[in-house]
Amino acid sequence: MRPRRFLPTGPLKGRIRVPGDKSISHRSIMLGALAVGETKVTGLLEGEDVLSTAAAMRAMGATVTRTGEGAWTVNGVGVGALLQPEAPLDMGNSGTSTRLLMGLVASHPITATFIGDGSLSKRPMGRVIDPLSTMGASFEASEGGRLPLILKGASPAVPIRYRLPMASAQVKSAILLAGLNTPGITTVVEPVPTRDHSERMLRGFGADLTVETDADGARVISIRGEAELKPQTIEVPGDPSSAAFFIVAALVVPGSEVLIENVGLNPTRAGIVQVLRQMGGSIEEVNPREVGGEPVADLLVKHSALKGIEVDPAIVPAMVDEFPVLFVAASLAEGVTTCTGLEELRVKESDRISVMATALAAAGARVRETEDGMVITGTGGEPLVGTNGAIATHLDHRIAMSMAVAGLASRAGVEVDDVRPIATSFPVFEAMLAKLGLEGLAQ
Repeated sequence: MRPRRFLPTGPLKGRIRVPGDKSISHRSIMLGALAVGETKVTGLLEGEDVLSTAAAMRAMGATVTRTGEGAWTVNGVGVGALLQPEAPLDMGNSGTSTRLLMGLVASHPITATFIGDGSLSKRPMGRVIDPLSTMGASFEASEGGRLPLILKGASPAVPIRYRLPMASAQVKSAILLAGLNTPGITTVVEPVPTRDHSERMLRGFGADLTVETDADGARVISIRGEAELKPQTIEVPGDPSSAAFFIVAALVVPGSEVLIENVGLNPTRAGIVQVLRQMGGSIEEVNPREVGGEPVADLLVKHSALKGIEVDPAIVPAMVDEFPVLFVAASLAEGVTTCTGLEELRVKESDRISVMATALAAAGARVRETEDGMVITGTGGEPLVGTNGAIATHLDHRIAMSMAVAGLASRAGVEVDDVRPIATSFPVFEAMLAKLGLEGLAQ
């Protein structure tokens, strides 16, 4: 365990560039491994989760090489040509790697064993196992559909039309990736839109993929199988989930003004920006542009007096990972913030509703946990009291970073029990925070 107390440093000032988007980083390596030829990627997030994906694709025949900071090349084997891995695929802490790779393997004639760390091994995989089984893959999973599990791919797999029972970009992506090597047309019906990186990137790599809207307003995504993917040059935009911690920190720490460069603002991901603006946050888009089919801008964020709101549950899929840090912002706003429709948060790396409610209460916030969310009464801009003992983060990187932000806006600081899990998604988080604090002190 590596505990750390995050203390108020005064205003945050300066400019930063957050690491590459995690979702796009995972997919660039996976799809590069299925294209014949060399895919070049810059701005790749070099966190442990993405490195787990890189190791798995190497184990199945692709050549994945780091050529510089954030710069990688992938020489792929082609759709249908993945090799039998000789050892279990270690997914570490990465739910995204696990579910998407299960989709890839499901339509190849190979058998793979998936293993992960203690936290990942508690997360249910049934929502992916069910549709992939319908396509012909077979599974031997641990109790409750958990890791470790053995997946035997089907060749040929059977195309399906699958209506998502709950909003999940990972389940959608797993089925579409399985559809790449399945004869015929595989279709996913998505009643609630989720992040669409898979659709954008599959098209970019040359897959025959269509997106339509049915009479009920659901998105109908179809992919034609036995695809031939073409190698690409990919510039990964900055991860909005990582930027969220610095956006909130700049909004709640008095006197702060921070420019966050190159942030991906895909509308299926950037709900946090919309919600913080509704709360009164000053977040200005500078130099908006498009990079690799994804909207990108630099964000100029200034300290703002936030007001509590009722968060529309329809926006949850566009910011599901950002709620822990939104709870921090709400704790420092004026009035009451109500969040509902967050059942998905209970099966993330930790039960993020319960863990954040406990952590924020320990730091002096007024919170009430509900079955599907949280009701938070803010301080009206007054700092939180801070913590005596250490906050239990339950090996969850987003809990650790959210409570670090809470510490910056507290009197006594907030102690986090273990900062090591931050490396899964944002290895340079602490260094970036220190840089902004030091620049603020120098002014």
